[in-house]
Amino acid sequence: MEWLWWIFVFFIVGGFGWIADTGRTALRTRHERRLELYQLGEKERLALERSHRPPEPVCGCTHHLAKHDKRGKCHEDVEVATEWDENKKPLRYERRQCNCQQYVGPQPLSQIYADELTDLQ
Repeated sequence: MEWLWWIFVFFIVGGFGWIADTGRTALRTRHERRLELYQLGEKERLALERSHRPPEPVCGCTHHLAKHDKRGKCHEDVEVATEWDENKKPLRYERRQCNCQQYVGPQPLSQIYADELTDLQ
């Protein structure tokens, strides 16, 4: 019965609060670490998806190859500043044709040819 008094004194002094605080801190730390692992896994998955995609045919003017003709001239409209204030910040814009002259990005494959691996005859 004497040990029961020691347990009672332990709880009165605040031992239970210390145990609960330690448990909460441990659970919070575990949760934060699991979230970090989940986010790292998500970043890795997204990076793998991006690495398996072919490069986008985008010009230096940020327009897609489909917006350029066979000679390389861009046919997309862009906003061009036409009026500035005293701090050289644009006040008014006007829509004009993009003056990019040639697409220099990766050329998409037009055709893929592969020899037969086996002779069926």
